[in-house]
Amino acid sequence: MIAARQSAWMVVMGVILLGLLMAVWAAPLLWALITSLKPELQAAAQPIVWLPSPVTFDNFASVLTTGNLPRWYANSVTSSIIITVVTLLLSAMAAYAFSQLTFPGRNLLFWFALAGFMLPFEALLVPLYKLMNNLGAINTLAGIILPQLISPIAVFVFRQFFDQIPKEFREAAVVDGATELRIMWSIFVPLSANIIWALGIVTFIGAWNNFLWPFIVTNSPEQMTLPVGLTQVQSAYGLKYAQTMAVAILGGLPVILAYLAFQRRVTEGFLSASGLKG
Repeated sequence: MIAARQSAWMVVMGVILLGLLMAVWAAPLLWALITSLKPELQAAAQPIVWLPSPVTFDNFASVLTTGNLPRWYANSVTSSIIITVVTLLLSAMAAYAFSQLTFPGRNLLFWFALAGFMLPFEALLVPLYKLMNNLGAINTLAGIILPQLISPIAVFVFRQFFDQIPKEFREAAVVDGATELRIMWSIFVPLSANIIWALGIVTFIGAWNNFLWPFIVTNSPEQMTLPVGLTQVQSAYGLKYAQTMAVAILGGLPVILAYLAFQRRVTEGFLSASGLKG
């Protein structure tokens, strides 16, 4: 009886704690939505106006019809999709080589690749900027994309999963005369579908939300991505809070929709990567 009461008490405390964490997580999002529905004067008013009166969608209409929001959207979509696809391709090929092929220095090269994960991106800003400048890629989509194509953590996750695939699959394909590239595409990639979806969504979200590097490598509004473009929502009278929140809401929608659409695959992918069964 005592054990049952303790168990019920722990469940109640867990639910309460989860509710508090959800409230802390949702509060900024709710405030952003409320602010985006206020007239601009109410958004900056003192004391704080908690609820919009009246509710207006003028901020959304304004950012959609004026400024460079469509261009920022296009830049973010283009760069994020390219980064996601190329990163997954390069990471899968590198992981296959580290997992299935035997060559001198394989383990050493793998640990060198993982060492890149230990370096903070901020430490690479100056050499990366110099490299992009030498390539003539400053203030271009290529300059935004190229430094984000390498993902040591994706290589590590792919290799961990490839190591779990039975060796007999590859050996049978080799006997049939399949090349290594054919083996990877016909056997390892289909078996890794959940991992690919999970890493793809995570990579897409990271590329979409990246602010620091696009902010440094671009200097014209036409080449900015959406997170950088948020800093441009201002006028001669200062920052437009309501319009900034409207842009933030519109900017976050693709990420939210992408995650909701592929939530099951993401969960299954991480369960597969961790060796757990859903």
